[in-house]
Amino acid sequence: MELLGLLLLVTGFLRSNCAAGVGPCSPEEFPCTAEGVHHPSSANCVSLSVVCDGQPDCPNGADERPEKCGGAKPKSCRSSEFSCSNGQCVPHSWRCDHSRDCKDGSDEDNCKQRAQTAATEASAARLKHPKQLLFIGLGLFSIVDHKAQSYGTLLRCANPQDWNNECEVNNGGCSHVCLDRPLGFVCDCPPGMRLLQDTHCEEVDPCLDADVCDQLCVQSSGSLTCGCEEGYQETSESGRCLSTGDATGLVFSSSAEIGWMNSSGSDQRKISDSTGAAGPLAASIANGAIYWSNPEHTGVYRLSLADGDQTPAVLFKGTRGIVGLAVDWVHELLYWTSNHTRALHVSSLNGSEQHGALITGLTQPAAVAVQPLLRLLFWADGGVSPRIECSSLDGMDRKALVTSIIRNPVSISLDIPRGLLYWADSGLHTISRIRYDGQHRKMVVESNGYLDEPFGLAVFEDRVYWSDHLTGSICSADKHNGRSLRVTQNAGTRSPAGLLIYHPLIQPTGAVLSPAEPDADTADSPWILSLIVFLCVLLAVLLLCWRRSDTAASSRFPSFGTPH
Repeated sequence: MELLGLLLLVTGFLRSNCAAGVGPCSPEEFPCTAEGVHHPSSANCVSLSVVCDGQPDCPNGADERPEKCGGAKPKSCRSSEFSCSNGQCVPHSWRCDHSRDCKDGSDEDNCKQRAQTAATEASAARLKHPKQLLFIGLGLFSIVDHKAQSYGTLLRCANPQDWNNECEVNNGGCSHVCLDRPLGFVCDCPPGMRLLQDTHCEEVDPCLDADVCDQLCVQSSGSLTCGCEEGYQETSESGRCLSTGDATGLVFSSSAEIGWMNSSGSDQRKISDSTGAAGPLAASIANGAIYWSNPEHTGVYRLSLADGDQTPAVLFKGTRGIVGLAVDWVHELLYWTSNHTRALHVSSLNGSEQHGALITGLTQPAAVAVQPLLRLLFWADGGVSPRIECSSLDGMDRKALVTSIIRNPVSISLDIPRGLLYWADSGLHTISRIRYDGQHRKMVVESNGYLDEPFGLAVFEDRVYWSDHLTGSICSADKHNGRSLRVTQNAGTRSPAGLLIYHPLIQPTGAVLSPAEPDADTADSPWILSLIVFLCVLLAVLLLCWRRSDTAASSRFPSFGTPH
């Protein structure tokens, strides 16, 4: 309040000094004087260009008097303006704003007094002029108002009735609830959801918020219960799931070889001496086959681990710049991305049939991943508008999952038990994850000296694995929080590239349906639905006919009442 009082004192001083200015008018000016009329500012001067322009500029209106203007009809105010009693026009929003804008003060006549104080209005209302500036420093107050006239300068606030409701346009950019405020607007969310990036709401997921379960998670009575999928066993450490049966293997490609190592890196061996294999990898676990390519080559290669000689074979040729590979183990299809065609392609797993480009118009395509049990396809695209997108397996229902805080996504991998997608960003030097529907994003691993040039990425059990070109190493960390970093130096592998987990559980075969997909029995038997609908309609028609016939019979045989 003291600041506001000082502000008004300085403003009043400026107005009084400006209004008290006395001096002779120049030949280009009109003196605001009138015979027999005394006005404190009667010595003011106005430009000759505003005399008889239909709007009084002199405090006493002398520049618009009929004897001066020859009875000229003053201009009427526009619909957006308020007409003062003296003929002056001011913006209608200045009406009853507790500031005398009309020179005769008529804009403040017959107004209800506001219950709030001037200080409350000043803090709650929008400024009438967007370029007003208040400079405070060393006890000096300087107010600059683009409405400044001869009576000085004044900081103003707009009438709340004239605020624009910004929620009326595109809901203010809010995904759910938009609340208009005196100063702008705010977005809000319904119960059970939370606000992200000030505009979008996402469902609250206690399991992903806590992020303590490797796989299954059930919330009950405010507590979480973790569990493991079939083929895994829960460890003594709560929430952790480890695979049973076959040992976990990591297959990687480099410029010198295709190699295998166990998850700890203590056991390593060479699978193939193929040179120039530093590119993407994919595998069909059930068929015991590995697929790889190189951006500099013009085809895809296949290596059968079941064969004794393990000699790689050319699956198909004719496509250059392949940077991403993924196997659909359910429908036996191979997906790949090419920076030469800037598209995502698909072919049969044996290479006998190529179906052409499935997704076109990509800028800088990178990795690709597939979840055939949910019929989902994912891919990363860099360039000027980096993003991660998904679609159905046939390329329909295309949707962007990640478009912000992303620079150069180079690899993606799926955590199938939890329904999460992980990606490595070589521009931000991070590994992040997000749900298949684009919600619940979280950064898992930040730059730690081993994320300078990531390439391969894989997720299994409780860890996330990646390869790094610059350090020539394969690393892993806790998939929940990036802790427990493990680094495996590959002395004979200068630049590891593609990376995959080789284990039967990485490609489950259980029938899992998308939440948006109808029940399989109903979908495979549409005639059942048709029969049900037909019977319902038939029953309704029969009931209607029966009621009509009953009514007609009653009208033909009127009731004679009960005998007395």
